[in-house]
Parts: sequence; structure tokens; C-alpha cells
Amino acid sequence: MRKIFLILAVFALCVSCENKGTKLQLTDSGLVPSKFETTTEAGKKTHLFTMKNANGMEMCVTNIGGRIVSIWVPDKNGNFQDVVLGFDSIEPYIPVTTNFGAIIGRYGNRIGNGKMLLSNRATYSLRQNDGKNTLHGGARGFHTCFFDIEQPDSNKLVCTYLSKNMEEGFPGDMPVTVTYTLTNDNALDISYEATCNQLTAVNLTNHSYFNLSGNPENTILDNILYLNADAYTPTNAELIPTGKIDKVAGTPLDFTNPTAIGARINDSTFEAIKFGRGYDHNFVLNTKGDINALAAKVVSPESGITMEVYTTEPGIQVYTGNFLDGSNVGKKGIAYQFRTALCLETQHFPDSPNHRNFPSTELWPDSLYNSHTIYKFGVEK
Repeated sequence: MRKIFLILAVFALCVSCENKGTKLQLTDSGLVPSKFETTTEAGKKTHLFTMKNANGMEMCVTNIGGRIVSIWVPDKNGNFQDVVLGFDSIEPYIPVTTNFGAIIGRYGNRIGNGKMLLSNRATYSLRQNDGKNTLHGGARGFHTCFFDIEQPDSNKLVCTYLSKNMEEGFPGDMPVTVTYTLTNDNALDISYEATCNQLTAVNLTNHSYFNLSGNPENTILDNILYLNADAYTPTNAELIPTGKIDKVAGTPLDFTNPTAIGARINDSTFEAIKFGRGYDHNFVLNTKGDINALAAKVVSPESGITMEVYTTEPGIQVYTGNFLDGSNVGKKGIAYQFRTALCLETQHFPDSPNHRNFPSTELWPDSLYNSHTIYKFGVEK
């Protein structure tokens, strides 16, 4: 009998130690880092990197696409919430069908007909992956690529990638550096840099899907959105800009006064809403590249969590998860349904290489591409 008790005691101790070990391996947002470790077909080892600031804010990133997997911030009651959509392991990030949390390149958004005309009169045929158009850099854009990641500090990650000449049809060898920093005022600071040995076009952004309620089973229709933008770039039915720049005043795209996202999202009598199946539009910011000027703000009434956006970019794409359909099952087994996330992608305008009146996206040899965006989190009670 004494032996049986001794065996049971040892077993209980082992289980306790194992559970404690498992807890130690969890991130604050509940991710298991070991589930993000694998070796790609190219022999690259993936990893989950965890950043923290002095206030307990946490962000997790993985190598495939330099993707943001989780952002852990406090709500109005002081409880922490994960406010981005993503997955519990590395496997769902390896297929090329999603952009969740990814660095987007070489060219964020669409290029019409997969054709790019540069100012040296050279025309390039890009890989078409959105009908006859090129979307987010092509089927093998940066969202599918392996980034080398270094962590010089607990609150900083440096992600690097070499995009080779004619990758997805884009000219020149282009080394890229994207630096994520968590600041102590609960902001995610993203800095993008690139150079190229040939004239090319570049438009980098991040494609995180935000749900500030902390529960991606909720839609984002009650979120209050403000945009510091008096104009937008109209598109055709394939979401390719016409080249015009129109005013938002008097349209469902007017968020110059804070407005619930769902208030006018189904107004299909307005052509731009019909084309985008909701909001999927590039807004022309009034901020003139000033990183200190507020470009956008969104508030979740349920959690009180706010997110302010600051950027040096001239535009911002507002996308309301209109193509989410439940086919992607994310963290905690939650299927991501229609309009359960909001993307605020800072950018130059879509199809800019083919519209000389748009801000240029050209990068010349011996020049530096530099872009800076801040997502700052807070609460309103």
C-alpha cells in the first residue's frame, strides 16, 4: 500500500511539474510557441517571437510573412484582450491563401491587368492572382515568404528579406527591413525600409485584421471609425482605380465625423459600396505625410479599446472583412465570419504605377524607400 501511495505521489508531482512547464511556455495571449516551430521546404526554421513593453502589452510574430499573430492590450476594465485575428500554430500560415497579420509586398493592394509602366518607359508583366489583376504582390508575395527575424531588445523585432530580381515580375534585387517596436505608450511602431539596384515600384504595408472587442465572434459593425480623409480613389468593378480622386462628402464613405462602421455599409445604391461589398476603399489622407497627425481612429464600444493610426503614407485602405466566410478557423477554434475584422492598411494608392497623377511608388537605384506607421492603443470608458 505504501508503494502505491509513493507511486501516486510521484505521478502527481510529475503531472504538476509538466503543467507548470506548459504554463511557462505559454505567451500571455495563450499561444504555445512550440506549435510555431517547423522547418520549411527551403530548410528555414520558423519560430514565434514575443515582444513586451513596460505596461504588459504583448505582441507575437512569426517568420512566415513576418506575420503579427497576436496583440495583447488592456480594455476599459483593465482586462487584457487579443485584438488581431490569427492562428494557433504555424501550419495555417504556410498556405498562400491568407494575409492575416502579414507584411505585404512588393506592392500592397492592386495593380490593374498585372501590368506596370515605369517612368523609364519599361513595362513589366506581373503575376496575376486576382482575376487578371495583381493583388498584394502576387500569389507568392511577401505574405508567403520567410523573413529572417532578430530581436535586439524585448520590445523590438527586426525582420529582413531579400526580394530577388523578377520575383512575381518585379524588377531588381530589393533588400527589405521591417522593424516592429512596442513603445511604452502602448503603440506598435512599424518602420519599413528598402533599396533596389534597378528602377522598381514598391508599396509596403501590414495586413493585420483587427477586432478591438477582443472577441472575433463579434462583427466590427458597431465600431466607431474616424478618418482624416476628405477624398477617396474611385474604382471599377474589379477594384482598380479609375484615376479620379473624388470627395467623400455626402457619400457613405464620409468618416470625417466619427461614425459607426455599420451605419451605411450596406448602401449598395452607392456604386463604390456595391463594388467593394462594403468598405474596401483607398482613402486620401489629409495628413500630408506628418507622422504626428492623426490619420484614423477606431473605437470598440464593447471593450472600450481604441486604436489610433499615424503614418507617413498618403493613403489608407479600409477593409471590413467582406470576404471572410467562416472557412478560416483561427485561434481558440473560432471561425472567422463575414465582417468580423477591420483592416487599416497604410499605403500609397492602388495601381499608382499606371496613374501619373497619383503619388509615385517608384524606387530608384541608390535611393531609400522609407515608410513609417504607428498603431496606438488606448481605452475610452
